[in-house]
Amino acid sequence: MKPSLAKGTRDFTALEVARRRYIINTLQKNFELFGFQPLETPSFENLSTLTGKYGEEGDRLIFKILNSGDYTSKVNQEDWESKNHQKLTSQISDKALRYDLTVPFARFVAMNHNQLTFPFKRYQIQPVWRADRPQKGRFREFYQCDADVVGSESLLQEVDLVQLYLKSFAELGVSVTIHINNRKILSGLAEFAGITDKLIDFTVALDKLDKIGKDGVVKELLERGIAQESIDKLDFLFNQSDDALENLLQLKEKFAGNETGLKGVEELEFVITQSLNLGVDIQNLVFDITLARGLDYYTGAIFEVKADEVQMGSIGGGGRYDNLTEVFGVKNIPGIGISFGLDRIYLVMEELGLFPEEATSKVEFLFANFGGNETIEALKLIRQLREKGISAEMYPEAAKIGKQFTYAEKKGIKNLVFLGEEEIKNGTVTYKDLEAGEQKTVSLEEFLG
Repeated sequence: MKPSLAKGTRDFTALEVARRRYIINTLQKNFELFGFQPLETPSFENLSTLTGKYGEEGDRLIFKILNSGDYTSKVNQEDWESKNHQKLTSQISDKALRYDLTVPFARFVAMNHNQLTFPFKRYQIQPVWRADRPQKGRFREFYQCDADVVGSESLLQEVDLVQLYLKSFAELGVSVTIHINNRKILSGLAEFAGITDKLIDFTVALDKLDKIGKDGVVKELLERGIAQESIDKLDFLFNQSDDALENLLQLKEKFAGNETGLKGVEELEFVITQSLNLGVDIQNLVFDITLARGLDYYTGAIFEVKADEVQMGSIGGGGRYDNLTEVFGVKNIPGIGISFGLDRIYLVMEELGLFPEEATSKVEFLFANFGGNETIEALKLIRQLREKGISAEMYPEAAKIGKQFTYAEKKGIKNLVFLGEEEIKNGTVTYKDLEAGEQKTVSLEEFLG
């Protein structure tokens, strides 16, 4: 049987791993600069922990894990014959691969809140899994890099996370725009249009505007039972100006007497104004009234980051979720978090040629193998180099020198070292810089420098 990869997964070569580490190290450094501490949670959770947290669409994309042993033995025969997947799932699976890092984090906080110091700031860099349809920039297994703060309602957290996004992407060389909205504004819009009972339907459809356009959103809203009269009231959503603060001003007028909507406008105004006061370019921060992010747990600010120079969808996103831990029986722990999409960031940087030379993992020295005593002396020198933190290896066989040259070039090794009988006798080392094509003979002391 010919081996193959599971759909939506990838192998990573040495070059790809080195480049991914470059992104991760940049993000990790910035997370810690901003006061976040690392956390890791298990790759799978109880199914009950994950279901009901991501909306109907999200629940469908959770990878369920079959119970071990004869998982069909306890299945209700009637459910089996009727192929009722909802009832069957709970009977054959009680674990699932994590869908994101936020819900496991909320579970951790709920379990440990008595031991934590609030506000509690954590970052987490781990893989997540989604049973999604694979396409460019979308995989079934991918890494998320999250930073969350729980235990504070201060809007300064939103301002700080905008800074974290912009600093991190600036260091990676990726020009981005942060799209920002507020769920309270979306709730206010639903109230304004008289569709409060259809809030989730409204936001899920609106969130697809980039993909399906205005006509597609209107069609979906009608299919979800929202009246044409209500849709007409919301028509202004599709004709926004480029000035974020001007758009907020217009909303204030429409939200007269609408407490929830006005609160959302006020919160967003604060975040945008303070970000601008801290030197954020207005071009980098866009109030996007149609941004919904189809997750049920957001309650305040919502973010989505898009690369300016590559069509890639979002490469980061997040928002405020003031009641997420309530589903685990712990109330009054407000939270806000953002996520960096490692895999998409990688694709953007690759397309734009942004990876620096140091983002590759290369061996510094390959020692030619001449056999006999020369091999032992070479191994001693290799040990000394490694103790100094310099990467070195020896070609395993005393093969023809041409073969050893080819190996070094194919592996991208920088220098080929010759430690033959003459060099050992004279206390010297000869090495060839394979990139420059220059060969030098230096003393042993100079070589070890």
